[in-house]
Amino acid sequence: MHASPRDPNDIPRPPRSGPFVVVGLVAVGLLAWGGYGHWQQRAAADETQRKVKTLVPKLRTVAVERADKPVEITLPGQTDAFARAALYARATGYIAERRVDIGSRVRQGDILLRIAAPDLDQQLAQAEAQVGQLEAQLLQARSMVDQAKANVNLANVTNSRTSTLAGQGWASKQNADNSQASVLSQGATLASAQAGVKVAEANIKAQTATVDRLKALTGFKDIIAPFDGVITARGVDVGDLVHADGTGTALLSMDRDDILRVSVNVPQNAAVGVRDGLEATIKVPQLPSRTFSGKVARSSVALLRSSRTLTTEVDVENKDGTLRAGLYVYVTLKVPRTEPNIVIPAESLVFNQRGTQVAVANDDGTVQWRNVHIQRDLGTTIEVNHGLDGREQLVLSPPADLRDGQKIDRQTPKAEDKPLKSAAR
Repeated sequence: MHASPRDPNDIPRPPRSGPFVVVGLVAVGLLAWGGYGHWQQRAAADETQRKVKTLVPKLRTVAVERADKPVEITLPGQTDAFARAALYARATGYIAERRVDIGSRVRQGDILLRIAAPDLDQQLAQAEAQVGQLEAQLLQARSMVDQAKANVNLANVTNSRTSTLAGQGWASKQNADNSQASVLSQGATLASAQAGVKVAEANIKAQTATVDRLKALTGFKDIIAPFDGVITARGVDVGDLVHADGTGTALLSMDRDDILRVSVNVPQNAAVGVRDGLEATIKVPQLPSRTFSGKVARSSVALLRSSRTLTTEVDVENKDGTLRAGLYVYVTLKVPRTEPNIVIPAESLVFNQRGTQVAVANDDGTVQWRNVHIQRDLGTTIEVNHGLDGREQLVLSPPADLRDGQKIDRQTPKAEDKPLKSAAR
């Protein structure tokens, strides 16, 4: 069986090239578009990098201030009496009269208490009588001296005569020796009488001293105010027995309060500047409308090791008696600086791995990072003692990417934005 010849119309035609061309064109277009987009991104990145490198940011700047005025430091304190006395008995007896009580105002020399001391009075009378006896004994001793002197003169005359007669043979040698011995004996008697006078005088001095002591003790029967002040405690009443040994409860206690001492402990960082005469201001929480002035009168010089503080006393006038001893108060001292510090706004500080830094705006329009050391943190402002000399302009809120030597456009902050005006004193 023979196949019939193929019809020329049945032979398949080759595929047309049009679709391939379209696909190729599309692919080339996509590649071109992708390349163009990449080129645009690269150009944009280059432009951004160029702008970053040439960017001049607008930053606020402010001038620093030199803090050379005294530092005001407020510390807690306590008022104490300028003088305080506890009065004890120096005479044994009974309280016969009490003229004051707690809260009584007294003047120096006022009699506060009277003590009845009959035993002491009798001792004084007896001692004075003994002085009279000793004075009589002194007169007797002096008369004996006069008699002894007369006997000495008589013995000398007798010895002279006896010696002359014995030399002429009218008296024996024995009589001459006896008269000479009599002279020596009467001389010894005179010396003894003179010694008796000295003994009598010494006894009088000793007894007079006893009388003076007893008189001084009788003077203590009156309890006298040692200074102007107020009675703060009473330990006895009329009829109580008191002893002169100075033990037990004080009869009275009193304070001098026309001037008060205000005790305050100044910390080490301010203690160096504390001097006598330094002005101080005292405020009492219960008297908010009153302010009291005083001056540093004394200090311990040495600091307390336990707290590293200087014990300081401020004297405050209290003529009107408004203040009282024992009050809790606030003391403000204006302590002179040993050296000036630099005051900067707190928002100019940056804390990073390089430490505490500020950005200084130079005169040529560039910035420079500097490390500083904080002396006092005052909230909105900071005092630094290293890194600045007081003539700088600082950048406020410096950005983290700010570089050394970068150009900036300095902007002066508004008046309400300047924090240095509220720098702590």
